Amino acid sequence: MPTFTTADGTRLAHHLRGDGETLAVLPGGPMRASAYLGDLGGLTTHRRLALLDLRGTGDSAAPADPATYRCDRMVADVEAWRDHLSLDRMDLLAHSAGAAAAMLYAARHPHRIRRLVLITPNPSALGLRATPDDRLAAARLRAHEPWFAEAYPAFRDWLAGEADFDEVILPFFHGRWDDTARAHAAAEEAQTNDEAGERYFAEGAFTPAATRAALAELTAPVLVYAGEYDGGPRPALARRAAEAFPNAEVTVQSGAGHYPWLDDPDTFRGRITAFLDRTSPRARPSGEKATPPRTAR
Repeated sequence: MPTFTTADGTRLAHHLRGDGETLAVLPGGPMRASAYLGDLGGLTTHRRLALLDLRGTGDSAAPADPATYRCDRMVADVEAWRDHLSLDRMDLLAHSAGAAAAMLYAARHPHRIRRLVLITPNPSALGLRATPDDRLAAARLRAHEPWFAEAYPAFRDWLAGEADFDEVILPFFHGRWDDTARAHAAAEEAQTNDEAGERYFAEGAFTPAATRAALAELTAPVLVYAGEYDGGPRPALARRAAEAFPNAEVTVQSGAGHYPWLDDPDTFRGRITAFLDRTSPRARPSGEKATPPRTAR
């Protein structure tokens, strides 16, 4: 298991899976060990995945200062990791809350990004956030499911702060509530550092105006990947997030939730590899207007 040491002396671990060109991967959670990503729907047949365990998760050590669990303070970790991987420019994929860190990294180190893939991203770094109404609207798309009648009231009450989290709502985060999804959900508690997760989005982590200004200069291609049934973000919010990037496209996977590689591995793998294998578009000349985000279903 490869490890490296960050500027503050914290030892971080990452896991290498598959063969081919390296795809660096940031997990979400927030602060869930990278093990939950598995092989990302079989991407290991096309790329060598380098999956980072964020500080205090998985096989990475906890930092001396818990304040460094804040999202923006992990940007330096990502840069140290890139250097450890000996990548001048990297293809970076990030899921959910990990996408917030990836956006901050791209804003601070745009010349180090070759391609950026944001899977069901949390867009807090852009000043955007899924609302309870967003999540309930997505949930109502599942009204045909046999578990919906029991799960929806519990989900509504939890979002309103009127009830504790109940496992009965877990199906809303998956496009298919099958044995694979159940096992994936059951592993979450043991894989997540709850204390770190509570600090991840702490006050001061984001300066959306500055981040948007910096990302406006990012020339790398960006793929924003949404799930049809995901409430955070819903496809409409994913499209709004994509507008922050000059060279972005949006894809929506039909029937998918927050973990689209579990719902339809073949579709997920095909769309990601097609994007990654595409030749980088030319850099946008100064003064040329950005191309509006393209959307595929």
